[in-house]
Amino acid sequence: MKLISYLKDEHEQLAVLHNGLVYDMDSLHPDLPTSMNMFLQYWDEYIEMAKASFKAIQEGRLTAGYVQKIEEVQLLAPVTMPPSCRDGYAFRQHVEAARRNRKVDMIAEFDQYPIFYFTNHHSIQGPGDVRCMPDHFEKLDFELEVAIVICKHGRNIRAEEADQYIAGLMIMNDLSARRLQMEEMLLNLGPAKGKDFSTAIGPWLVTLDELQEFVVPAKENHVGLNWNLTMKCWVNGVQVSAGNVAQMDWTFAEIIERASYGVDLYPGDVIGSGTVGTGCFLELNGTGKLNDPNYTEQWLQEDDVVEMEIDGLGRLSNTMVREEDDFSILAKKK
Repeated sequence: MKLISYLKDEHEQLAVLHNGLVYDMDSLHPDLPTSMNMFLQYWDEYIEMAKASFKAIQEGRLTAGYVQKIEEVQLLAPVTMPPSCRDGYAFRQHVEAARRNRKVDMIAEFDQYPIFYFTNHHSIQGPGDVRCMPDHFEKLDFELEVAIVICKHGRNIRAEEADQYIAGLMIMNDLSARRLQMEEMLLNLGPAKGKDFSTAIGPWLVTLDELQEFVVPAKENHVGLNWNLTMKCWVNGVQVSAGNVAQMDWTFAEIIERASYGVDLYPGDVIGSGTVGTGCFLELNGTGKLNDPNYTEQWLQEDDVVEMEIDGLGRLSNTMVREEDDFSILAKKK
């Protein structure tokens, strides 16, 4: 199923998308919840009920009471207020390219354990405008990723069992203000202000049963599901990135294992994969300059439209817009 959250009467509404039509979840069955948060809290109870009702819709045995075209609704992030948001570092190709472009050796520890950082879960958003301050436009970047949503509480989860904690997959654009990020990371505390203004997810959450035909083996010596899903990104209609979810070296199951070590994971927690190879301007610019000293760097500008597409997961579109405030924290440096 494709699960969406959209704005209805100024409130979040959970729905299912089928053949371009939006079916409110509670119109499929009166006992189903109207919010993604509640659906995830009682995932095991609700998912089978929703699947049965959805199958009846597909087979024409059930007529839902409230149906709209997808173009007529204002999409929100599939999970509008996740309890937390982590982002991984799962694609070796991206890490290798970034290190090579800086003319430094590959990090040996990459192959020893998966890592992640926390980003601002209050800045999660869906399709639409991304509000940027002046400093964000100092080397503003996209990052093409795939993400999961946790569907039940767990702690000390083993990788061999971790896939059952995944509600589904969705696209993630881990937007980055590179100048802020690079300056702060000199102090070795992570990306912080370079990341916390926006992370876009969506346009919908696709449950794992709908992606079974795309499942491929994890890479050698790794555990968990992986999927053969092509990933692409366009800026203003020009394709800039291409990759595949199957290129993940560390699986989501392995990232969940590490994330849950001595820690509780909760329904609604979002975990990103990290950037796919070629999946951001930082990497592309570095490769371009390595091959050609006269290469002109490219960064996102005001009114640029970033569109990301992953097989089976839809297309996520966001426009970079300038906030009506000329305040700069970079100008306040002492």
